[in-house]
Amino acid sequence: MSTTNTSGRRKTAVARIYLSAGSGNITVNGKDYKEYFPTLPLQYIVTQSTEVAGAVGNYDVKVNVAGGGIKGQAEAVRLAIAKALIELDPEVKSALRAKGLVTRDDRMVERKKPGRRKARRRFQFSKR
Repeated sequence: MSTTNTSGRRKTAVARIYLSAGSGNITVNGKDYKEYFPTLPLQYIVTQSTEVAGAVGNYDVKVNVAGGGIKGQAEAVRLAIAKALIELDPEVKSALRAKGLVTRDDRMVERKKPGRRKARRRFQFSKR
């Protein structure tokens, strides 16, 4: 089997993955995913696609991820793995779609508006 190459995005994080047959190793930016994503919820997010597809331990995943925060990066990796699994086996698409793992979450940070402190927050008003 050759290597499958896909990408996933979330907020400003972009993950490029290379999925190949193997023993289930996940490497993120040269580190083991448990070292790169230290908390259990983030580790679960990264492995969620393989668990739902029933492919735990079947594939090695090499990930390059950049941008955003650590949670956005984990969700970008999850989407990329789901897309690669669908490319290899189209029958798992319905199970992944039922869990919402195929759709890109397109919510982004709202831009700051002029005359405001943040996107919607106004400056403090004091009637002295």
